[in-house]
Amino acid sequence: QVQLVESGGGLVQPGGSLRLSCAASGSIFGIYAMGWFRQAPGKQRELVAGITSGGGTNYADSVKGRFTISRDNAKNTVYLQMNSLKPEDTAVYYCNLVRSTSSYWGQGTQVTVSS
Repeated sequence: QVQLVESGGGLVQPGGSLRLSCAASGSIFGIYAMGWFRQAPGKQRELVAGITSGGGTNYADSVKGRFTISRDNAKNTVYLQMNSLKPEDTAVYYCNLVRSTSSYWGQGTQVTVSS
């Protein structure tokens, strides 16, 4: 089994920054991709950013140029640096790990962008 623990969410003013972290533990081995998803009230969960074991990244169009995903393989941790935050970024952010045919989720962390 794999456990994912997110941290770093909170309340921030528009234009501000936050850094989310997700630490993976348990049966971590082999090649795996990690990513961040978010779900706003009344909306479907959507991909924000993903990163492969080799460091390849992809982003939702809505966050390109503002968010940066990175990972530390030695620590089994993935980060999401969020800059120039907007009210529409408000959501619960979930960490995801995909290995072979298995997908694991964290419990989520709330990000609220409001003045």
